[in-house]
Amino acid sequence: QVHLVESGGGLVQAGGSLRLSCAASGRIFGVYVMGWYRQAPGKQRELVADITNRGATNYADSVKGRFTISGDNAKNTVYLQMNSLKAEDTAVYYCSHSRTWPSKEDFWGQGTQVTVSS
Repeated sequence: QVHLVESGGGLVQAGGSLRLSCAASGRIFGVYVMGWYRQAPGKQRELVADITNRGATNYADSVKGRFTISGDNAKNTVYLQMNSLKAEDTAVYYCSHSRTWPSKEDFWGQGTQVTVSS
C-alpha cells in the first residue's frame, strides 16, 4: 500500500502561482510514475503532468510552459509548480502513484482544491 498526502492548494488570483506537494509513504518500490491529475466540476479527471522515478516528465498541452513537475526521490515527494494560473485551472488536484513493474497498481491521494479567481 502507498499512502499519498497532498498539500498546497488554495485560492489565488488569475496570473498567480501555487505549488502543490505530494508526499508518498508505504511500500514504494519498482518502476513507477507519480503524477498530478485534476477534475473540474462536471468534467472528467484529466492528467496534468507526471514524472517517472528516473525523472522523465510529461505534461498536458494546456499546462505546458506554465506548470513544472519535479520530484525528490529521497523524500518520496513530488511537486507541481503552477505559474500564470488561469480560471480554467480551477479544479480538485489529485496526486497519483502508479507502479508498472514488477506489478501494476495505482494509488490516489484525497485531492486538494485549487481555485483561480478571474
